[in-house]
Amino acid sequence: MSSRDRLPFDPIQRAAELWAERVGPSGTMAAVTSIMRVQQILLSAVDGALRPHGLTFARYEALVLLNFSRRKKLPMRVMGERLQLHPTSVTNIVDRLQADGLVRRIPHPTDRRATLVEITEDGVHRVEDATKSVTDVDFGLTGLDADEQARLTDLLGRVRRASGDFD
Repeated sequence: MSSRDRLPFDPIQRAAELWAERVGPSGTMAAVTSIMRVQQILLSAVDGALRPHGLTFARYEALVLLNFSRRKKLPMRVMGERLQLHPTSVTNIVDRLQADGLVRRIPHPTDRRATLVEITEDGVHRVEDATKSVTDVDFGLTGLDADEQARLTDLLGRVRRASGDFD
């Protein structure tokens, strides 16, 4: 966004003032609206960094997960659990990654009902290049120092835990 497109005031702060005048306490509304706007900003930055690599954030996360796994492969069920995605979403992600030659499906050696997903050498190279791109733009999270980032992560983790996202 160019400086010419920027508003001369914070529209969320202004909405909070109006909310407080007309509805009541505005702290929760302002916090949630700010989180939603920051999510848009971060997604735009990450999508922009990943687009040249032919990846979406969901596909990037799947490649990172596989690349970080000890054997470079995981059952699809485990991928869904770790990525917190519905099995259908995992299947769609894996289908696309496989079509691009970045992963391959292989039979599970001990469970005929399960399929393993293994990152290919091309997938490893792609995720390494994409990681450089997203880290070069700090995943879009600008304006905070390392301590503030840690506090933000802790605060958002508390919301996630209270919502039942994890134990």
